[in-house]
Amino acid sequence: MTEKKELRKEMLAKRDALAGDEKEKYDVNICAQIEAIIKARDVKVVHTYLPMGSEININPLIEKMLAAGITVVNPKALKQRKLQNLVLNSLSELEEGIYGTQHPAGGNEYNGDIDLFVIPGLAFDTNNYRLGYGSGYYDTFLVTPPNAYKVGICYPFQVVDKVPTETHDVQLDKVVW
Repeated sequence: MTEKKELRKEMLAKRDALAGDEKEKYDVNICAQIEAIIKARDVKVVHTYLPMGSEININPLIEKMLAAGITVVNPKALKQRKLQNLVLNSLSELEEGIYGTQHPAGGNEYNGDIDLFVIPGLAFDTNNYRLGYGSGYYDTFLVTPPNAYKVGICYPFQVVDKVPTETHDVQLDKVVW
């Protein structure tokens, strides 16, 4: 879909161009909002990405969660749009994955319930739909945990009126920026 491709390109360029100080302010604010959701919902298990490139740096939040005894689960991208859930023990114990990603080292797989998903994206709309990188990993993955609270995170300029959607796209519960 050309519309999706163009929107991805535009948002990636805008995100890459975000100045360091401004990016850091947004990152801190977004992490604080997620932390408030964790406390309000008494979250025990969080599934979150490990930031790469110009994505929102949630590493300080991950460190806080680990220190608070919250189980942090990260995805490992596998073939055929599958994600394996791995338990994170430390941000210093990571392995390189596909597409420039990282995942927890050791292969300690998590198969239990997840309370909260923190999901990156290139664009989100006012109906809580997301536009990802185009590989379809999250769309395939998010259909299985219907009771988990799904939160997308982005910079304010990544919020658009309408993201082009298809039938397989999963609506999130909330988007914070």
